[in-house]
This record gives sequence, structure tokens and C-alpha cells, in this order.
Amino acid sequence: MTQLPRSAPQFYTVAEVAELTRVSRMTVYRMVHSGDLPAVRVGSSYRVPKSAVDELLGSFEAPGEQQVAGE
Repeated sequence: MTQLPRSAPQFYTVAEVAELTRVSRMTVYRMVHSGDLPAVRVGSSYRVPKSAVDELLGSFEAPGEQQVAGE
């Protein structure tokens, strides 16, 4: 079995995104369908790139709140 390179894109399921962002799965589906959250359709389900989730979570940072290096 071949291994994917570390630079290969990583994906989350809609349920995983909902859990990470603490919203319902329906909210994630709405964001995907409206284009606010990029996703790839795989069969009958969606996969959301990790980079899109990271960007989404970063946009919710409170004003004046800064990330500390290493966290």
C-alpha cells in the first residue's frame, strides 16, 4: 500500500466540521450549498478541506485575541 505525501490535502466530513465548529450538521450543509464553505462531493456525501475549516475557525477569533505560537 502506498502512503500519501504529507503535503496531500486532508479532509473532514460534514459531521466532523459540525463538531469542530459547534454548529449543527444542517448549518454546515447550508454553508456548503451557499458557497461559504468549500467542499468536494464524494458520492453522496461532502468532504471539506482542512484548510477551509482552519480558515473558518480563524475568522471567528474574537477581536484583539491573538494566537500564541506553539498552540
